[in-house]
Amino acid sequence: MARQVSTTSGDPAPRSSAPLATVPSSDDALRAGTVPVPPPPAGTALPQVEQIIPDAEFNAAIPALDNTNDPALDQPLESIESFERRLAAQQSGAKPTEGQTPPANDPVLADKDPVEEIGDAPISDAELTAALPPLNQFEVTPVQFAEKDETSDEDARVTYVVRVNGLDQADKQTDVSLKSQFKGLSALENGNGKAANIAMASARLREDSELIKTILASEGWYDPQVRWRVDRSDGPSGLPLNAVIDVQPGKRYTFSQIKVVSDPTVPPDLIANNLALKVGEPIVAERVQGAEAQVAIALPENGYPFAKVGERDILLDQDVGQGDYTLPVTVGPRARFGGFATEGELAFDVRHVATLARFKRGELYDSRKVDDLRKALVATGLFSTVSAEPQRSGEPAPDSTEYVTMLVKQDAGPPRTIAGSAGYAAGEGATIQGTWTHRNLFPPEGALIVHGIAGTQQQGAGVTFRRANAGQRDRTFETVLEGLHSKYDAYDAFTGRLAARVSYDSTQIWQKRLTYAYGVELLGTAERDYDFAAGERRRRTFYIGALNGQLGLDTSDDLLNPTKGFRLTTLIQPEGSLQGKFTPYLRARVDGSAYYPFGDSFVLAGRVRFGTIQGASRSDIAPSRRLYSGGGGSVRGFGYQRLGPLDPNGDPIGGRSLNEGAIEGRYRFGNYGVVAFLDAGQSYESTMPKFSDLRYGVGIGGRFYTNFGPLRVDVATPLGRRAGESRLNIYVSIGQAF
Repeated sequence: MARQVSTTSGDPAPRSSAPLATVPSSDDALRAGTVPVPPPPAGTALPQVEQIIPDAEFNAAIPALDNTNDPALDQPLESIESFERRLAAQQSGAKPTEGQTPPANDPVLADKDPVEEIGDAPISDAELTAALPPLNQFEVTPVQFAEKDETSDEDARVTYVVRVNGLDQADKQTDVSLKSQFKGLSALENGNGKAANIAMASARLREDSELIKTILASEGWYDPQVRWRVDRSDGPSGLPLNAVIDVQPGKRYTFSQIKVVSDPTVPPDLIANNLALKVGEPIVAERVQGAEAQVAIALPENGYPFAKVGERDILLDQDVGQGDYTLPVTVGPRARFGGFATEGELAFDVRHVATLARFKRGELYDSRKVDDLRKALVATGLFSTVSAEPQRSGEPAPDSTEYVTMLVKQDAGPPRTIAGSAGYAAGEGATIQGTWTHRNLFPPEGALIVHGIAGTQQQGAGVTFRRANAGQRDRTFETVLEGLHSKYDAYDAFTGRLAARVSYDSTQIWQKRLTYAYGVELLGTAERDYDFAAGERRRRTFYIGALNGQLGLDTSDDLLNPTKGFRLTTLIQPEGSLQGKFTPYLRARVDGSAYYPFGDSFVLAGRVRFGTIQGASRSDIAPSRRLYSGGGGSVRGFGYQRLGPLDPNGDPIGGRSLNEGAIEGRYRFGNYGVVAFLDAGQSYESTMPKFSDLRYGVGIGGRFYTNFGPLRVDVATPLGRRAGESRLNIYVSIGQAF
């Protein structure tokens, strides 16, 4: 015999050297070492064999076979036929003489043929003996399928009424409606009082009984008695059935102990202050889950990036209706922000990641700042996927904390975009615009934008370089070179423009309370307007240099759909115009708007605007730089730039001051809304607005609210309409009017 052990070498284990062709003799059939063993495949490692009993000792212990002691060993084997007859006789309980060869006088063997023929069975059905009809007379009757009985399902249905008794007792003690929860999830209620049969109604009852137990347990009742039954009504058909659930809530369990198992934190009561559970209050699942979630949020917000909230344990005491609550928390090391690292397919390097972060090295770790960084990375639009996660560095920091490294995993997405848009506005005509953008042609975040516009009154093209987050989070540097042809009632201009601007503006993703912008602008423009001295339209060329500065304050709650708060913006533009002579002047404008909600559905909004140009006569100012009123972003009900001084042909010539105002009521229902508004305004020849000769426009509008803002369609008409003014004006845009 042998015991198998593992081998540690690659050599095959020892095996018998007996040749494969050798067959052991009868004397050696049971001897160890004589059985032929085929060789293993080449290179196969077999386990080594350690013998426990030597082969010789094992063979000597085997008794020899001697057929003289049992003569039957040398007799021939019984035939299969004989064996089967003997076995059948034994299994049927036959006597020894049964199952043997029948005697010679057996009548079955009178014809010396052991096979006995059996005659045909008697036929009792006359049709079975009748002659078959000729094929030409054979008629086939088509199979008739029964039509579905449309009323069979209705006849098989039963109706029922749901009755829940005893739930009111528990409902009075909760902050939520248990009945409402039950109705919202009930299989009986979802069946609308109909079932295919009583069995189906009973199955729904069983399901709803378990549902009530689950609802009660979520509010602290862990031992309710819930029974159900189906009662027939007193009517002749017994319908509708009464599907009845009887509820006895029992004791409502409360906390007898609240224990947190964790390492010490700084401050010491950090977990306790955020675990909003108290001894004696009911064990409500929603409150427990909410309290634990708050702990999981509070720890990373207060310096513990690797904190983990474990699985709670609540030990219930059925005798007193109380539970001991234990929550294990692994707080991990207290940490401070350290450095940055990045990996993957990079859109920009780690230095730009640090520019986007609103935290510095050494600040206490705060997951809210990490979320802010993650949002800023997504807002660049340069990634298919991106993540920012803390990693332990092992580097000690002051006050027994540890520096963590922020690992940013980048997967750069396609940087190119082609976009287009189309629109129409009264006085501005129809326009089609297209842009091609490479958002990261000059990393980091250096975008090249090629744009063009084709319209009934505007045509042009240009190129823009824009660097987002330029050296500072949310700061944008932009340069523009463009050529534009504009043809309006007020002027016809061919303009070349070169401008540079630095801004800190709100975007659709980031709305900022304070905004600013400053820049420089150079223009060369050939413009035709009405020359009062010549009594006709003439084209003049202006060369303009301008500085501009803008400051804004925004306390509203939404960039495109504000419902509360206010906005205030001031724009100042010192300019100089060279047209035969150099003329300096100052352009200034102030815009303000406010929003006040009445409930959740109605908002009252209002706005005002004042503008002035100081230091130059109107004729020394290029027509495109004058002040105009009228249009979708100004005074609705009038065409674009149609308000203000007019030439003898009735075309606007612009002014040096303006004032505007609007009030609007906005009502929203679901994703839709309606608006009623009154706008007023005028532009003046004087340098200061006179608040006289105001023109008014009234109208209504529709809104369709989307995830990125409302789509706006407004229809307005002027009050006191004058000759040449349109009766209706339509405005389509994205976002509210103001």
